[in-house]
Amino acid sequence: MGIDIKICGVKTPEAIDASIDAGATHIGLNLYPPSKRYVSPEEARALRDHAAGRITTVLLLVNEEAEATARMIDQIKPDVVQFHGTETPEWCGLVRDQTGLEVWKAVGMRDAGTLKRSEKFLGKVDRLLFDAPAKAMPGGTGETFAWDLLHGHTHALDWGLAGGLTPENVADAIRQTGAPLVDTSSGVESAPGVKDVDLIAAFCKAAQTV
Repeated sequence: MGIDIKICGVKTPEAIDASIDAGATHIGLNLYPPSKRYVSPEEARALRDHAAGRITTVLLLVNEEAEATARMIDQIKPDVVQFHGTETPEWCGLVRDQTGLEVWKAVGMRDAGTLKRSEKFLGKVDRLLFDAPAKAMPGGTGETFAWDLLHGHTHALDWGLAGGLTPENVADAIRQTGAPLVDTSSGVESAPGVKDVDLIAAFCKAAQTV
């Protein structure tokens, strides 16, 4: 079975088409207003419609209020909801139960203890996404973390690898960690928030050839 590839923070139909053509399995729509990759709910719905039936759409939310979360899920109708803030296991599980959607939770890999602490999401989410620790922004910073933190770990949940992945390092990242899914955003951009179709193609090719 091939690797799953998520191109996060897409803002245009062209970026979606490039992701599909390159063999990506998921696209991410960023609904976090401070991000350079932010799209409005209306834009996100149009992009979801463009992608529908061709690639899995992931809605990225950061510490949204309950009412706004429900409204955006209902309006955009994503395939997956990814929480990228300080959301609790209980909240993630409630959204999963109430919507019937697949739910992911991004986790900042600060140290070896992160893996143990992340077990609290067992039974509450469908996938954990191990990312670089949050700083001013919760993701999309282009920074990696020490991949050896994942060496030898037996994962109780489906998981993925994010944080500073590029066409140049993604193959090595997969070899080192055994990641079943890789997630990139800034690594396939020509400028912050601007996806590059050639970099998307190069990233997917590198990930698929491991």
